[in-house]
Amino acid sequence: MTGALWGVGVGPGDPELVTVKAARLIGDADVVAYHSARHGRSNARAAAEPYLRAGVTELRLMYPVTVETTDHPGGYRGALDDFYGEAAASIATHLDAGRNVALLAEGDPMFYSSYMHMHKRLRDTYECIIVPGVTSISASAAATGVPLVEADEVLTVLPGTLPGDELRRRLADTDAAAVMKLGRTFGTVDAALADSGRRESAWYVERASRPDQRVARVVDVDGEVPYFSTVLVPGRINAPSADPVDGEVVVLGLGPGDAAWTTAEVRHELAVATDIVGYQTYTDRVHARPGQRVHASDNRVEAERARHALELAAGGARVAVVSSGDPGVFAMASAVAEVAVTQEFSGVRVRVLPGMTAAQAVASRVGAPLGHDYAVISLSDQLKPWETIEARLRAAAEADLALALYNPASKTRRWQVEKAREVLLGVRGPGTPVVVGRAVGSDAETVTVTTLGELDPDIVDMRCLLIVGSSRTVVTDRPGGRIVHTPRRY
Repeated sequence: MTGALWGVGVGPGDPELVTVKAARLIGDADVVAYHSARHGRSNARAAAEPYLRAGVTELRLMYPVTVETTDHPGGYRGALDDFYGEAAASIATHLDAGRNVALLAEGDPMFYSSYMHMHKRLRDTYECIIVPGVTSISASAAATGVPLVEADEVLTVLPGTLPGDELRRRLADTDAAAVMKLGRTFGTVDAALADSGRRESAWYVERASRPDQRVARVVDVDGEVPYFSTVLVPGRINAPSADPVDGEVVVLGLGPGDAAWTTAEVRHELAVATDIVGYQTYTDRVHARPGQRVHASDNRVEAERARHALELAAGGARVAVVSSGDPGVFAMASAVAEVAVTQEFSGVRVRVLPGMTAAQAVASRVGAPLGHDYAVISLSDQLKPWETIEARLRAAAEADLALALYNPASKTRRWQVEKAREVLLGVRGPGTPVVVGRAVGSDAETVTVTTLGELDPDIVDMRCLLIVGSSRTVVTDRPGGRIVHTPRRY
């Protein structure tokens, strides 16, 4: 009979945080194994020491390298891979002799632990039992006394070894974060916190739960820090941004439908806003956090909506004005700019963040119909006369541009699609490819490829966008589906 491998989590350091099951198995083990650096000390063993049976066999697995360089031909990773293989072989010797081995792991065995490397090498041959432990994240959150995540907030765990740009992106894109593996990486982490606007609310915890534990705000930490330290960024429910709010309006685009098409930059601004302003169909797409004020309105009051947003910002609010797609394409950026340039709001800061447009989304579903020069025209005559729309349609067709047609129809505007089709047929052939994308990026998405001559206006509604090809646009039928593309070479 072979022995069993017990992966035993001993928590972050305090022996009183070792679970009852872990303590029992440590006391029952024939062999207690643990990893250590060259100095021979092991934090995991220190936490487990009160539970060690007198005379138990101890197996120290000493890393050949930690932070120093190595002349191993495979570099640092190669040296560690060889070490893990040798360590697994040492454990296997005891298991083959029928001895149960408790391999100690700081925190939890399956959470950034050395135990995992043994588990993957031995699990197919031996019985492996995992005993979860208290993680350093839990201990660190307890040390700060600040709730880490609440309600629907998302926690992201990040290794500090990530590149600075990646750390910054992920910190800006999450509700709450825990950053581990600090030490020499702390400077990079600190800069990423500052660049993402999270530094003021971040906490630093060193050696959580141990007698020499240290807790401080990140802004108060100077100099070097040990590897066994953690940065916590609590969710905004319990740690709202400490940045002073001077009042500003950020006009942003949510993208055309799929939440995956909303950029990280936009999600960050939505998270830090005090007020969300927009057409109700779009504000309904925003998952407002507790404390945020949502100001939803009808789609036909753009100027009033823009003024309201600027008035809120003038009073000190951080306002996010939401649009579908890109805010600068037939959306709220123009309306806000028009009101913002007046003397009344000259002191209010206004920023615009881009989003994926509906034209890009529809085009992507069929290939590259907008791969060459193209024009974007709205068929709505609410803000401009139909004569102007007709003239632009004819000019774009005569210039042989592909067309992306926004706002082709609504519940009350039904004749414009047929009229636009007549205008274009006066210049383009009936075989010109047409793509009708409806509700692209949503569960109701449909995409139809037809021709200008066969286009049925009745299939077009307010959720549609039309792409009309140029004389060079080609539709190719393939086993994987149709591809529509406009060659770049004329």
